[in-house]
Amino acid sequence: MQAALLHFDGVRYRLHAWSVMPNHVHVLAAPLVPHALSAIIHSWKSFTALQINRALGRQGMLWFPEYFDRRIRDEGHFQRALYYIETNAVSAGLCARAEDWPHSSAARIRGRNEVEL
Repeated sequence: MQAALLHFDGVRYRLHAWSVMPNHVHVLAAPLVPHALSAIIHSWKSFTALQINRALGRQGMLWFPEYFDRRIRDEGHFQRALYYIETNAVSAGLCARAEDWPHSSAARIRGRNEVEL
């Protein structure tokens, strides 16, 4: 999933933060013109469903059809969203520090200062 998110970063969207959790994914991204958010998410879901189903030797629906999106209102909202996404694994008890969760932007961007609320 993480590789799929990174694949078109800078081409179809600007990827700011992500966290791939055991049963869901959080992403903070901005679509680049002329790409629509719905098409980007469809691409992520289609590609990853095919790959995951192949790896598990199964077929059928993997992702729920809907997704939940939020329009970022200002810099403070952006920072809170980034913090929430990058600390989601800590909140879920999967690791002690955000940068310890290997399936996230926090792990990929080591050394970045903690985001303050």
